[in-house]
Amino acid sequence: MNTNQNTANSTQSEMVGKSRVVILGAGESGVGAAKLAQLKGFDVFVSDFGVITDKYKKALESLSIPFESEKHTDDLILNATEVIKSPGIPANAPIIKKIVEKGISVISEIEFAKRYTNAKTICITGSNGKTTTSLLTYHILKNAGVNVGLAGNIGKSFAAQVATESFEWYVLEISSFMLDEMFQFKADIAVLLNITPDHLDRYEYKLEKYAASKMRIIQNQNADDVFIYCADDDETLKALKNIKPLAKSFPFSIEKKIDQGAYLEHDTIHILIESNNELTMTITDLALQGKHNIYNSMASGIVAKVLELRNPTIRESMSDFKNVEHRLEHVAKISGIDFINDSKATNVNSTWYALESMTTDVVLIMGGVDKGNDYSMLKDLVKSKVKAIVCLGKDNKRIHDAFEDDVEIIVNTFSAEEATQIAFHLAKRGNTVLLSPACASFDLFNSYEDRGDQFKAAVREL
Repeated sequence: MNTNQNTANSTQSEMVGKSRVVILGAGESGVGAAKLAQLKGFDVFVSDFGVITDKYKKALESLSIPFESEKHTDDLILNATEVIKSPGIPANAPIIKKIVEKGISVISEIEFAKRYTNAKTICITGSNGKTTTSLLTYHILKNAGVNVGLAGNIGKSFAAQVATESFEWYVLEISSFMLDEMFQFKADIAVLLNITPDHLDRYEYKLEKYAASKMRIIQNQNADDVFIYCADDDETLKALKNIKPLAKSFPFSIEKKIDQGAYLEHDTIHILIESNNELTMTITDLALQGKHNIYNSMASGIVAKVLELRNPTIRESMSDFKNVEHRLEHVAKISGIDFINDSKATNVNSTWYALESMTTDVVLIMGGVDKGNDYSMLKDLVKSKVKAIVCLGKDNKRIHDAFEDDVEIIVNTFSAEEATQIAFHLAKRGNTVLLSPACASFDLFNSYEDRGDQFKAAVREL
């Protein structure tokens, strides 16, 4: 154990009679949950099968919370009253199977933290756009003077903030993995942006199972709550045929007029919520450009109108917002070639959105850990916009198979530096080099952030 075993044992003996909470995973959410659990008087133990970073190790040590690193010890875990699981640990992991067999409750950090706050929650999920929409929503609310925190799949842990802050509202970015371990939790405002194939390796490669996970965003809602969804998303509409929301529902669309919600007419967004005065805004005034970002802006705008924020404040915030790093981030223009970092595009649909927003010929850098991707949806865009594909990953066979008839050049590379240099040589003045991988990053990189940072560093070395 990468801590003092005696500390763990003595702490256990001192805590006899207290409910024992075991936390699996010592990242941001796990350490935040440990902090809150300790504050609430639980006997806390943290176990991580991987290496705990120095930052989080020091945080646990400063709180005198016992932990272990690079292993799971059954005797220290299977005596738990409840287990809080990191979203990254799959349900079929050996330790999870043992916990379930023992009849021990397994929940998410979000579920745990919500027990200890009266703050209202705006919960945003979707296969694509949830980070951008969460940040934009938070930006609008904060600018309007709302006492609001930002947590979930982004920023500081929800549990840590519940332990140390006193926000009245939280904007929570919620992944399907989090939703799978949320049971009593209720969103006051639930936002579902879209459902497209992603993480299917965690859902038996069945889209309907993944969709069912996303629909958990509306579980436990009642008539006083709000549900915001995309009326143009086929999988969402399919799921809504079987699940009838109890909450007040506000759809958004760029294809048809909506009575209560948001829609696009010509180049103007209209947002109308019940008797509130209508908000209109031209899409050229939006800080976020591209079709996918019209959807994201509509969703955030509906939230703002539900909260009865002033139209001028909403317009100002939607026009001066700066997007998240690694999402269609302009890095540099070199020799007339634009370099765009979209490393956060870890699924095919995200890459589709990125290509759809391009207005020049593209040299596309893509590849990584394939999560059961169906590349067919990219074929038309690749044919019309992509002049070459630079693969960045250990196994690129499926990308070659998918696009060998659509582009003349497909090159394999195994580092961000090599991919960037080759893409630069393949591009011409007026072209765009776009890193939009459509895959997870863990074959060559620590994270999508690491991949994006290495790409940006390589661009600056050109």
